[in-house]
Amino acid sequence: MNNYLAVDIGASSGRVVWGTLRDGALRLREIHRFSNGFHEKDGKFCWDIEYLFEQILLGLRKAKALGIETCTLGIDTWAVDYVLMDREGERIGEVYAYRDPRTNGAPELLHRHIPFQEIYAKTGIQQLSFNTLYQLYVHDREELKAAEHILLVPDYLHFRLCGVLKSEATNASTTQLLNLHTQDYDAELLALLGLQRSRFPELVRPGARLGFIREELVRAHGLPRCEVICAATHDTASAVLGVPAQGTSWGYLSSGTWSLIGVERERPLTSRLAMEYNYTNEWGAFGTYRFLKNMMGMWLIQQVRKELGNAYSFAELAELAATAEPFRSLIPCSDDRFMNPPNMTEAIRSFCRQSGQPVPASPGELARCIFDSMALSYDVYVRELEHVTGEPLKQLHIVGGGSNNAFLCQLGADLLGMEIYAGPTEATVLGNLAVQMIADGAIRDLGEAREMIRHSFEIRKYEPRPEDPARLKELRDRYRSLG
Repeated sequence: MNNYLAVDIGASSGRVVWGTLRDGALRLREIHRFSNGFHEKDGKFCWDIEYLFEQILLGLRKAKALGIETCTLGIDTWAVDYVLMDREGERIGEVYAYRDPRTNGAPELLHRHIPFQEIYAKTGIQQLSFNTLYQLYVHDREELKAAEHILLVPDYLHFRLCGVLKSEATNASTTQLLNLHTQDYDAELLALLGLQRSRFPELVRPGARLGFIREELVRAHGLPRCEVICAATHDTASAVLGVPAQGTSWGYLSSGTWSLIGVERERPLTSRLAMEYNYTNEWGAFGTYRFLKNMMGMWLIQQVRKELGNAYSFAELAELAATAEPFRSLIPCSDDRFMNPPNMTEAIRSFCRQSGQPVPASPGELARCIFDSMALSYDVYVRELEHVTGEPLKQLHIVGGGSNNAFLCQLGADLLGMEIYAGPTEATVLGNLAVQMIADGAIRDLGEAREMIRHSFEIRKYEPRPEDPARLKELRDRYRSLG
């Protein structure tokens, strides 16, 4: 089979992409693109999960119209959010978005019963207030009691397509409920939530064959005959598979709405230092672990752009930033105040005002503040990463939408004093397709997949420009002092 469809749904948009192999190169064609985003309903921030399912069906209809009769299909989405279903397979309630404020203070409440140190030793997952563990802890008890099944978002979409209840491991690991030692859901944490293991489906690994799309859907919507293969359903897991690296001593930065910076390892690392630096050990495909830190990414500039009435493209904002005074104002990118403020622009200005910095006024100053802060956060976290692992990095691969921002990539290379390789933008789709192709026997393994990606797509190299060491130290110290 040489038709592979990747459904890639992020927090702000989704797409269906058709992948084919031609003369050893991977070719992509975007079939369908759609918007995504959470909305407020009755005071709750929720996803429209039925809309997302309808968009998948629409994308598949378009694939059939292009002449695709048979194919495989893989799905990836964001992590941690879940769907409750009753025993008849009907959805219960809304699907909360991780930015909903209901989890504010939830970690502190839960840690009265079990300290974070114990949770980290079990799961190796960094503390983020929106992790599934904390979401379930504050979820309405009556709704949870009525739930026969708890499915993460891509697992629910799999169920809707082919009727199979499975839980894909790379995404399930982000729940902060999987035990690194037993390789299953942790009994003590489930008991703390008042949940039984049976509420969660059987774990499967990327490459598992889930079956064909239900015949009634095929007939009703005019779809291709499509076999669903379990991709690495957490979009970051797929993005890391799509990193075109070779050799050792490299790190990755998956740059989208979120920025995720880390290294690929064969074993988890749960040292005290790793816990103190709040690094996570998410499960990867093919026996790997994603040792990384999750931080605020392009969400910051996305929100500011929206508040500017979308009057500027992202490229234009980068150009304006390049002409603004450097390092005039900085913000701690991952501070909770920037998680989902009523107005991002005002949140940035307010922080600068309160911290005694010049307040960015123009679009260029706002963009410069964001990009300077993001690049400094890359520098701080790479230094932490090297310290925790004891392994220096020689190069950083930036993949995802942020790899298109030449200004930010060069700024990152300068601050890090390290080569940066930017691209491909479509790393998440490529990782999704790679799992399908390996399962299908079209390529052998991950190494061959990454070689194919290197030869199929443009990768841009950014060399570091000399920076004054004293100036760099001053900037790093200043950024760390922000909290």
